[in-house]
Amino acid sequence: MDVVDAHCHIISEDTSRYPRAPLGGKQSAWAESRPVTAAGMVTRMDGAGIGQAVLVQATTAYGYDNSYVLDSCRGRPGRFVAVGTFDPLRQNAADILASAVGDGFLAGVRLFTSGSTVPTQGEWFAAPETYEFWRRAGELDITVCLQMRLGPATKQLRRVLERFPDVRVLLDHIGYPDIATSPARAGADVAELAQHPGLFLKLTHRNLERLYDAGDAAADFLEPVVAAFGAERIAWGSNCPAAEQSLPELLRLAEDVLAVLPEDARRAIFADTARRLYPALAEARG
Repeated sequence: MDVVDAHCHIISEDTSRYPRAPLGGKQSAWAESRPVTAAGMVTRMDGAGIGQAVLVQATTAYGYDNSYVLDSCRGRPGRFVAVGTFDPLRQNAADILASAVGDGFLAGVRLFTSGSTVPTQGEWFAAPETYEFWRRAGELDITVCLQMRLGPATKQLRRVLERFPDVRVLLDHIGYPDIATSPARAGADVAELAQHPGLFLKLTHRNLERLYDAGDAAADFLEPVVAAFGAERIAWGSNCPAAEQSLPELLRLAEDVLAVLPEDARRAIFADTARRLYPALAEARG
């Protein structure tokens, strides 16, 4: 099967060249206990039969310093593309974005508004001070990954999607919908967001584990979400090595949960959508 991993992380062993600078000053447990280098990721991908991957900046290790993912992609063009963590509130953010994407090798950027080391959901991603960033992202035709939790901040997400409909926004971990409590309710809430054509979903083990545990009820989430968005707006990502499982195990988990979908839908989720989001992957494949 043709597979693109749309969400994995790498961390260098060279702390002199790539010093740790986690966002908020707190390093995540996985970054400390089970880091994987770029070379190690290639080995894991080969073992799992994964041809290409999106290297998403390990924000809880490097903060806004994207040097390692960028250097790793330059060393393996075609195999990797880089998504760097970005601060849209910084001075001249739009011009810095244009430079980073045009000459700096970034295929996309990520706004880290909530996570394991940032428990309070930030709403700054929709502040008026970010509008020039969003406008420029649309002009540059790049994908903006949004690490956030659906809930009170969903209204800010809607505000951005409505104001900047031309921007591709990829919702990391589908915004952590509460599948465990009610797959049907979570599915309905996520499906409602499909009315915004610029929104894409990144399906990872954070969601797949809950769906696996739900058994037959997983369909109550998958069916409305896939029907509303279409598989062409959903991409699979492993979240390796933040996930405790091995890369082959993470891929098998996704294959097992998504086995109920038609073959063309699985093909889109496992590869085609990622190449639409990051055209350099498609160009490298030829």
